[in-house]
Amino acid sequence: MGTSVQVTPLCGVYNENPLSYLVSIDGFNFLIDCGWNDQFDTSLLEPLFRVASTVDAVLLSHLDTFHLGALPYAMKHLGLSAPVYATEPVYRLGLLTMYDQYLSRKQVSEFDLFTLDDIDSAFQNVTRLTYSQNHYMSGKGEGIVIAPLVAGHLLGGTTWRITKDGEDVIYAVDFNHRKERHLNGTVLESFVRPAVLITDAFNALNNQPSRRQRDQEFLDAIEKTVNVGGNVLLPVDSAGRVLELILTLEQHWAQKQLSTPIYFLSYVSSSTIDYVKSFLEWMSDSIAKSFEHTRDNAFLLRKIKLVINKSGLEEAPGPKVVMASMASLEAGLSHDLFVEWAADPKNLVMFTERGQFGTLARILQSDPPPKAVKVTMSRRIPLVGEELAAYEEEQNKIKREEALKATLVKEEESKASVGAEVVTSDSMVIDTNVTHPSSNAAGLHSGAFKDVLIDGFVPPSSSVAPMFPFYDNTSEWDDFGEVINPDDYVVKDDNMEQSSMHVDGDLNGKLDEGSANLILDTTPSKVVSSELTVQVKCALLYMDFEGRSDGRSIKSILAHVAPLKLVLVHGSAEATEHLKQHCLKHVCPHVYAPQLEETIDVTSDLCAYKVQLSEKLMSQVLFKKLGDYEIAWVDAEVGKTEKDMFSLLPLSGPAPPHKTVLVGDIKMSDFKQFLASKGVQVEFGGGALRCGEYVTIRKVGDASQMVGGAAIQQIVLEGPLSEEYYKIREYLYSHFYSL
Repeated sequence: MGTSVQVTPLCGVYNENPLSYLVSIDGFNFLIDCGWNDQFDTSLLEPLFRVASTVDAVLLSHLDTFHLGALPYAMKHLGLSAPVYATEPVYRLGLLTMYDQYLSRKQVSEFDLFTLDDIDSAFQNVTRLTYSQNHYMSGKGEGIVIAPLVAGHLLGGTTWRITKDGEDVIYAVDFNHRKERHLNGTVLESFVRPAVLITDAFNALNNQPSRRQRDQEFLDAIEKTVNVGGNVLLPVDSAGRVLELILTLEQHWAQKQLSTPIYFLSYVSSSTIDYVKSFLEWMSDSIAKSFEHTRDNAFLLRKIKLVINKSGLEEAPGPKVVMASMASLEAGLSHDLFVEWAADPKNLVMFTERGQFGTLARILQSDPPPKAVKVTMSRRIPLVGEELAAYEEEQNKIKREEALKATLVKEEESKASVGAEVVTSDSMVIDTNVTHPSSNAAGLHSGAFKDVLIDGFVPPSSSVAPMFPFYDNTSEWDDFGEVINPDDYVVKDDNMEQSSMHVDGDLNGKLDEGSANLILDTTPSKVVSSELTVQVKCALLYMDFEGRSDGRSIKSILAHVAPLKLVLVHGSAEATEHLKQHCLKHVCPHVYAPQLEETIDVTSDLCAYKVQLSEKLMSQVLFKKLGDYEIAWVDAEVGKTEKDMFSLLPLSGPAPPHKTVLVGDIKMSDFKQFLASKGVQVEFGGGALRCGEYVTIRKVGDASQMVGGAAIQQIVLEGPLSEEYYKIREYLYSHFYSL
């Protein structure tokens, strides 16, 4: 039978909740995506909690919260400890996304689901892969190969290919076939008939206008607003689709020489752009070529200013365009700006993606939009007066308790250290078989010791008299002398420690200075909240900049890929059922749309068996080199080994004859040049290669149909049997390997 494949959705089926799926390949459990929503609803993670300890590896497809937001929480609280695999941009920018999420909530609540240390700890487990890099699993996953491929949608976005015994399981969600300003389109269309394809129905019911039309309407709406003195708020994500918006506005402002200020407002805005500047090889071909030829970095921004708090907007009192995180308006800087600007009819709030279900953004995108909404305004203020005194007393109490614990631990370590350093040749060593009471050790020996003050330490049991602890701090030496610790010679103060602190571990401290100050701020504070009713008088507009393929394109791509089995996840119930019925009619007969925690078996129906090549057989096989590979024709019979495994054994009798097999491929243009070099008159005509007077060579078959990565085509040699015919046939055969 084929490779065993089971799929179990843990979140994100028949709805638009975050994505998280358990895919088991021959008993090896992959957790593909580990998403969370902007409300951080822990009830969504209950299915993950039940299986987290069984996960063998985690694959992350995109850098936003919907695909990786639960990773720190799951590793701290749910027992998830498996290695994680992602591309470099997903790792770097995903970390900044989680930093932005934490800082946004820590400013307005006593957020305790995870800390910055939890984020760092979770991302330290990430193994970074490049596109098309094959990674071979080991141990329990022996024989499984994973590879990230281009998905579009977000920078570093991944379509995962999992291969076992020649069968492909493809995970492709939130892909985009369109080429954009900063991203190439997906490579999903390059697959033909994989064993299993797991994809989403999120956009199955949506159709999009052309990119040019969308961009023009987007820019016209912004210009119209600022021309009448209004502000434009674009609620965006931290490091994902905002990059496409940044390039769109940057290029338009530069072309038209507009003076209206544009801001990217996020707690990690500077860090995000700094990293994006170094990820050009992950972007579109046009950006990579532009940098290669002119050294012009597309993200060396000249029109857009990066700010980390609202005070940075005050330098421009007039109309402005602000891209602010979070896109859901649930928290963060975009939430505060919306409350300030919503009551002015001249302003515009433009949504570039659909709001998550139940969020303020989704409520405002309803039809018709509400005229007033209730919001909670929270802010963190320093403690003063009695509250500050009570807080300091509590902290002092905690410090005293910790100091006491540290003292006790140190005393225990001192006892163990002194006891271990007793030298057997020392005249003060006594028989260890003789036990003495630990108290009043001096009085048990000579009276000369009875007045010795021993308060403050307990004499070791191996000593005949009280002794002060002695520590032999031996120095390490190498070929150049004593090894020193440079930190011992650095004069440290509080300011220096803060400025040199590596806030984000492996990110080399590359974090916005203001964000670092927020992290390092230890000023005692509290959160105060109030309920407000906001009158929504500003204009509300939605433009689709989500960067996903629309329904028409999804159906076309699935028909081209034609998987043997198709699994649909992540989409509304209506969209999922619509795409399921379409695929049953036009794509493949095996289409599944599992419910939450429903395990479906999508094992291939192919009858594949593992066989062992016996040493006796292989010693008789003659290999021929074909490029990077070696090939041979094998005649064998199937037998069994002592361990009851199938094995190929040498034939007991003579091998039957077989037709010659030609292996390889040939380009007609290259063969034309080869024949010309041999003195044969050759030319192209009517789609064929005319050789000499009478011989014609042509390729027949469908070049678009692929099997094993090669086109299904045949080379036909036509002409009368003559010396010229046999000569050209010999030249043709010389370009192949015969078996």
